[in-house]
Amino acid sequence: MLRTVAVVAEEPVATFELGVLCEVFGVDRTDDGVPPFDFRVCSTRPGEVLRTTTGMGVVAPLPLESARGADLVAIPGGAVDGPYHPAVLDLLRDTVASGGRVLSVCSGAFQLAAAGLLDGRECATHWRHAAQLAAENPGARVDLDVLYVEDGPVLTSAGTAAGIDACLHLVRSELGSEVATRIARRMVVPPHRSGGQRQFVETPLPTEPCEGLQELLEWVSERLDEEHSIPSLARRAALSERTFARRFAAEVGTTPHRWLTSQRVLRARHLLESTDLDVEHVAHASGFATAAVLRHHFQRQIGVPPVAYRRAFAHEPGVG
Repeated sequence: MLRTVAVVAEEPVATFELGVLCEVFGVDRTDDGVPPFDFRVCSTRPGEVLRTTTGMGVVAPLPLESARGADLVAIPGGAVDGPYHPAVLDLLRDTVASGGRVLSVCSGAFQLAAAGLLDGRECATHWRHAAQLAAENPGARVDLDVLYVEDGPVLTSAGTAAGIDACLHLVRSELGSEVATRIARRMVVPPHRSGGQRQFVETPLPTEPCEGLQELLEWVSERLDEEHSIPSLARRAALSERTFARRFAAEVGTTPHRWLTSQRVLRARHLLESTDLDVEHVAHASGFATAAVLRHHFQRQIGVPPVAYRRAFAHEPGVG
């Protein structure tokens, strides 16, 4: 269970990435029904002002030893060329060896690589650093085109906002979709973007005025059990199908079909966790035609069938 989260801050500290970790795990949201985290910001130089990537200074109040025994040790990014403190690398290795998890945001993957934790594993980092990470660590399988990758106890994410997605994915995996959604709602961010979405979009952003597709996405999210197609969505957005598809890719980072499928799987996860609806009813409520279609997409995205997922994550086990 994810209870203790330790962040290791070393120069130069990436301020946005550190802020992401503080925002997800360090804010008390017990009034929203979110379990409290024992959140610790640690460093080999506790109490000292640490240089950051933005020119400001930050202070980590706790020594590195305070991170030992944490359920999650997170690296918020920073230098890609080292050197990295041997005690930090030892901590990362010991965390995994003792059954904990490690998480990197953006260039923090380089410290995980230096600790030998990316050998033989799939991983992600900011697209600007992906070639360097792969060249320096031939045993790592660096995926340029994803937001985050979970491979065993190691979770790596791409740059900046992708760290939010990785953190919420971890919360969802450990504490359920309801908790992740409550955190996301308070942060005013989407509750779920799958790790397989692209880091950047090759299609140029539209030059004509655009108020964005957020209203449409919210409308669809409230009607996942209804039929949706590119023609119908384009009509609702008052766009041609070609312009709609291009703008959707530019704003969301994936195709309408993939986004809709991921949102339906997310709805199914929530229903499997929080209700005793059988799989057939969960399928229909999530917008899948049959339980077989749900099982296909659920297994493909989550890695286990719906019934097995319910056994593992339902607050009150229901029927399958």
